[in-house]
Amino acid sequence: MVRRIIVLSISILTLLTLVFAGGCSKQDNTDSASKSGETINLGAVLDISGSSSSLGIPERDTLRMLADQLNAKGGINGRQVKLTILDNKSEETEGVLAVKRLIDQENVVAIIGSSASGTSLAMVDTVQKEGVPLISLATNSKIVEPVSERKWVFKMAQSDELIANSMIKYAKSKGIQKTAILYMNNAYGDGGQKALNQAAADNGISVVLLDKFEATDKDMSAQLAKIKNSDAQAVMVWAIPPSASIVTRNYREIALNIPMIHSHGIANQNFLDLAGDAANGIEFPVGKIVVAAQLPDNDPQKQVLMSYTTDFTAKYNTPPSTFGGHAWDAFYMLVNAINESGTDRAKIRDSLEKTKNFVGISGVFNMSETNHNGLDDSCMAMVNVTDSKWVLIK
Repeated sequence: MVRRIIVLSISILTLLTLVFAGGCSKQDNTDSASKSGETINLGAVLDISGSSSSLGIPERDTLRMLADQLNAKGGINGRQVKLTILDNKSEETEGVLAVKRLIDQENVVAIIGSSASGTSLAMVDTVQKEGVPLISLATNSKIVEPVSERKWVFKMAQSDELIANSMIKYAKSKGIQKTAILYMNNAYGDGGQKALNQAAADNGISVVLLDKFEATDKDMSAQLAKIKNSDAQAVMVWAIPPSASIVTRNYREIALNIPMIHSHGIANQNFLDLAGDAANGIEFPVGKIVVAAQLPDNDPQKQVLMSYTTDFTAKYNTPPSTFGGHAWDAFYMLVNAINESGTDRAKIRDSLEKTKNFVGISGVFNMSETNHNGLDDSCMAMVNVTDSKWVLIK
């Protein structure tokens, strides 16, 4: 009897040893495979169709190009990158569904997107609850502020405060003391008009008229007529194509003979194509990509800007836009973070927050615990449209 108990005990101990040994062996194999063979899953949610498609399409094209280039060079630490890009159709609900799919089904380690402010803001709660890093490509400051409530969220586009300050200070340098503000009735436009109002107050400029239009409106002549009958010395417009192009054509049609200063939302070929000759003379602040070749050689961004311009133009036979540039920044900042910290989501987040002197397309980024955008006004250039081309205002 005693002998049988001893034999049974030895058998159980042997079995447990094999189980635990097998478990450890399996874990070691998994770690080895993840380092050398498994793909790294990245996700992107972009406004590829719908009202913000002029932003999402160049962003999609940029991300595809960069993922292909990266994988051709061996990926990240020998691991290929699988990039899943989903279209939110410029709708907030679709964006939330897309981000949940990327987390639950694709098991992504981080997400890039969305293209527009509204669709980006809609995704914030989900990534915060799930603990997944999100790098937005949109403008509204609320996407990353307050940082205490946006621990997992970063953004590449210049904040609306930076853009608004550039617009107002430029107007002030031209002697303008009174302005009108015309904006899209959505999250992007609302953030812009608030920033413009604050910048105007800070710089002693009066806002004599504030009006808005829908992103789907086909004519803004009525709003412009009110501005024409006011004592405004300039009109500030915060919009993206196609409505930004329509309001510019209407501005010429009613012969509103005061300067029109746009936000950076017009910085793509789509605006020029839709606005036609009406765009000539329009001025706006923007990231430097659209005038890269015109920058002085000592500009810290010029080499990166020119390289991206060459690659994108060669692949798609069209020059890149500022929006595609935001995607470039997000992709390579994320690649750097993964290269440094591995694929643990929390470690990626921490690495993103520690980003310093990252020379990107949208500017030179310096992130911190209190700043998840990391840009200052040195990233901006004032641009004029001349003969349907972007010209740097020196």
